[in-house]
Amino acid sequence: MQEKSYSTDSILKRLNISSLNEMQIKVANSFQEEKNIIVLSPTGSGKTLAFLLPIVENIDIDSSDIQVLILAPSRELAIQIESVFKSMGTGVRSNCFYGGHSLQLEKRSLNHPPAVLIGTPGRIADHIDRGTISTSNIKTIVLDEFDKALELGFHDDMKYIIGSIENIEKRILTSATKTEDIPAFTGIVDPIELNFLPQGKQVKGLSVKKVVSEDKDKLSTLFDLVCDLGSESTLVFCNHREAVERTNNFLVKNGITSTFFHGGMEQQDRERTLTKFRNGSSKILVTSDLASRGLDIPEIKHIIHYHMPSKEDAFTHRNGRTARMNEEGSAYVIFSRDENQPEYIPTSIDTYYISKNIEIPQQPKWETIFIGKGKKDKINKIDIVGFLAKKGELEKGDIGLIEVRDFFSYVAVNREKVDSVLKKISGLKIKNKKAKIEIAK
Repeated sequence: MQEKSYSTDSILKRLNISSLNEMQIKVANSFQEEKNIIVLSPTGSGKTLAFLLPIVENIDIDSSDIQVLILAPSRELAIQIESVFKSMGTGVRSNCFYGGHSLQLEKRSLNHPPAVLIGTPGRIADHIDRGTISTSNIKTIVLDEFDKALELGFHDDMKYIIGSIENIEKRILTSATKTEDIPAFTGIVDPIELNFLPQGKQVKGLSVKKVVSEDKDKLSTLFDLVCDLGSESTLVFCNHREAVERTNNFLVKNGITSTFFHGGMEQQDRERTLTKFRNGSSKILVTSDLASRGLDIPEIKHIIHYHMPSKEDAFTHRNGRTARMNEEGSAYVIFSRDENQPEYIPTSIDTYYISKNIEIPQQPKWETIFIGKGKKDKINKIDIVGFLAKKGELEKGDIGLIEVRDFFSYVAVNREKVDSVLKKISGLKIKNKKAKIEIAK
């Protein structure tokens, strides 16, 4: 029988976390005592680590079967969960399956099944239907951001998946919204509910203000507001994919360094957009509600509601991207003169007046470079730093966030030095491998 080479203390040290928060401690304690757990906690409060820690503590490292299944409503959230799991450094094998990822690559990885399988409901249901996944030894199932999964139409997939697993012993459901009725297909009976949602509608540290637009389409007002807020990280929410692209195009056409994100984009385009926002190559992200929860993006300073959502929950989740972890943030709602104000917006909300002397924000410090090699090519962050420093003659401070994926990598480089570094490394090999290297479009 093998002995585990990790502990909670060693994991926290590796993650540079000094101590667990109250919610994470309660989840860990409840995991040992309860069969069914519902965790209600805001986005960014550490729910992923809260359920991963007790899961790895209870993994049978002698088993060669899938023991844990974690379902996430979006590809980005599934990838994020796997990233957190791998960064824990336990050595426990995991895989992440989702639409837009190579099905054949996923099937080959099952030749050596992971102890922990993470994925979106549609892709996991597809594997079960094909018979490529053995569910016989899955003992724990996590339904992360469950209400979002229902909202996105994964009811039937989740029902099929759970109905295909016979020996579930632990069921964990997480959400940033309290769900009154838990569907019977979850199998959750008499759960313990750990509710860490803020009491009352106003989040501490969040300032909500109204901006009045003289124009019906509000684009000019949005532009002025973005310029007035300056170079701080900002999410602009629209209700439809077409509006997301139209709004972003308007900002870019008028000199704003902005990117856009919605569910209709190809997976690699979505990943590239989020990478550029994470590493500071773009401070403005125009998005649908897909970015309101479950994405690995940094603390946001400003939220702008270009369109108002139809439901209060969606408004709450959007605002939940700022004023997190005791930080302060602002949310701005833009209304045209004749636009109806939703009932959930207080009539007493303060009006924000845009400065008359606005300037287009400076371009971000960073630009993102694409490198066509990744983990599967035995390329890591150290290789990339060494290559750019030696061959590209970059100083340490000229290299920002690096993200290495299976078959490609992204690296943030000082915008002022991008052109020169690309000329210096053009045609050169990285770790004796020829790779496509260019600005990430």
